[in-house]
Amino acid sequence: MVNLLGCFRKIHLVSHFSCCFKFKEMKYLNVAEKNDAAKTIASQLSNGTARRREGFSKFNKIYEFETNVRGVKSKMIMTSVSGHLMQLEFLKAYRNWQNIDPQSLFDAPVHKRCAADYEPIKRTLEREVRSCQGLIIWTDCDREGENIGFEIIDVCRAVKPNLTVYRATFSEITSTAIRRALNNLTTPNKHPSDAVDVRTELDLRTGASITRFQTMRLQRLFPEKIADKLISYGSCQIPTLGFVAERYKEIEAFVSQPFWKIKVSHTIDDLTVDFHWDRNRLFDKQACEDCYLIVLSNPNAIVQSVTVKPKSKWRPTPMDTVELEKLGSRKLKLPAKEIMTIAEKLYTKGLISYPRTETNMFSKDINLMSIVEEQVEHAIWGTFAQRVKEWGPNPRNGNKSDQAHPPIHPTKMAHNLAGKEASVYELICRHFLACVSKDAVGSETIVNITIEGEKFSASGLVIYERNYLDVYIYEKWNAKRIHHYEERQVFQPTEIAMNEGATVAPPLLTEADLIALMEKHGIGTDATHAEHINTVKERGYIGVVDNGGLVPGKNSHPILKSSFNSYVKMVALAFLYC
Repeated sequence: MVNLLGCFRKIHLVSHFSCCFKFKEMKYLNVAEKNDAAKTIASQLSNGTARRREGFSKFNKIYEFETNVRGVKSKMIMTSVSGHLMQLEFLKAYRNWQNIDPQSLFDAPVHKRCAADYEPIKRTLEREVRSCQGLIIWTDCDREGENIGFEIIDVCRAVKPNLTVYRATFSEITSTAIRRALNNLTTPNKHPSDAVDVRTELDLRTGASITRFQTMRLQRLFPEKIADKLISYGSCQIPTLGFVAERYKEIEAFVSQPFWKIKVSHTIDDLTVDFHWDRNRLFDKQACEDCYLIVLSNPNAIVQSVTVKPKSKWRPTPMDTVELEKLGSRKLKLPAKEIMTIAEKLYTKGLISYPRTETNMFSKDINLMSIVEEQVEHAIWGTFAQRVKEWGPNPRNGNKSDQAHPPIHPTKMAHNLAGKEASVYELICRHFLACVSKDAVGSETIVNITIEGEKFSASGLVIYERNYLDVYIYEKWNAKRIHHYEERQVFQPTEIAMNEGATVAPPLLTEADLIALMEKHGIGTDATHAEHINTVKERGYIGVVDNGGLVPGKNSHPILKSSFNSYVKMVALAFLYC
């Protein structure tokens, strides 16, 4: 009987503690990088039932809901920061330009501080974390996002030192991706954050010291022109500016040269075929005239060869950040900075994948068919999406992968977009459908002829299947008719002429050209190209003229108004002290 009573008591205690454990809920503070992302994530995890309330910052709301975390029903508090919460700066004693040697800034003490504008966000985090047992970081999954995540962690652990911290890893803000991230929480990675801290400190020390040095020096050299103006330095800003300056100098120094070439035309009925001289052009008029007279002495063309071969126009590779910036700049005529701002808005709305990626190849783990199916009902390109669905999506992959994010692609069909947002979303959708479809197919006919030993050639193109070109309106491939020629055929050209021309200066760089140069020379990263270009534009160091050409900002910066040579001196001085 005693044993039975003891067992009963044990069963009762176990049942009691099990019930207590079962009903004990965890509470997590969730922090995203921006308010739009926090709102979307909260809506997806709560199935639209999240309750909103105010934080100390009017721009960063708080969303409350319940969901399962690691199999346990949990209360979730979702809020956000607005990018970086902290900024690195020198101690107050080192901020006086006149009393501090710029050279001393290379080893002066620095510290991180929350700017006054971000104090309300910091206070919200400190208040909310007090009632939470865990913290989940939902910032963007790149180096910068990891660094922002550790800023959040530092603020929260200052209030709760033993706080448990998790990292949600995702590349798109869709319901599937967000729930997968919540079910596969990891720990934050300090190494990428440390890399950002090192880069930030280097930028601060070099930027501040060299900016102070060159500003004070140039103020002495140009007291009336500079006055109290700041001449800033940046390790990426100066090379970016240098590319524009070098092209501008090249154009200014360009001297046009006359040249001559021989043109041969053959017209039958309404079709004229132009044959191009193999020598292309000569810069010696007399030499060209000699060739021209020899050709005229016996103006019978002999067909040496007729080659017909398959011709394909390749569909694009999947889109990475650099390609988005270049295409948006060239085709949509938008600044790279604005393109990325719009892309980030589309991302936080859950319409596209993460727009900062170096990857231009789709992994086998991505369900391309489901992405294509999302676009089938679209009023404009839905018909083409249906064709891709029937073919089976087959991407023409590139060779770059950052092992973190997939190429940029639509995640769901968008409704009610307008203006520039609609244009950027359309570019991303059309590019995705093009890259997973088929190459355009045709055949090219190349005809080589000789006239008294001088060689000429012409080509024609027949297009059999347009394929990706039906959706990718940003590229053209036009058929080009040509007469039927046979080997050893002899015919007399309709016209043989000697034409004169002149070389032209290279065009001004556009933003797309500048981004390509920055990528080629390793200036900045895919995530910062647009920022660096925007910085030198905002500071008046470069300006934009008609058709998007970039010029040194002679009309927008005092030092550049005096003479372009003064500007070149400034750039050279900055490079000297890089």
